[in-house]
Amino acid sequence: MINSQMLKGTLEGCILKVISENETYGYEISQQLKQYGFYEVSEGTIYPLLLRLEKSGLIEAEYRESSLGPKRKYFSITENGLNEMKTFLAGWKELEKAVNRLFDK
Repeated sequence: MINSQMLKGTLEGCILKVISENETYGYEISQQLKQYGFYEVSEGTIYPLLLRLEKSGLIEAEYRESSLGPKRKYFSITENGLNEMKTFLAGWKELEKAVNRLFDK
């Protein structure tokens, strides 16, 4: 199980990665995250992050018709979002190296 405090700093970068793969909506994002082992991440956690990412200009949203009910809000990544995702990944790799060096000694 991944500690929620550990997730806090990494979830935005992971959501950007999911959205960078293709346009998607909130529920689908949570399902994709679960496929990668993020079992503890609820939709209630994802939606505020999506709103923050949208307000920051890292993603864009568009409502589209759904065959299963009300319109869905689809998200796509912006150029700024791609840059932020790359920055996140570089930082993550540095952190991973540092933690591994500490625990592998």
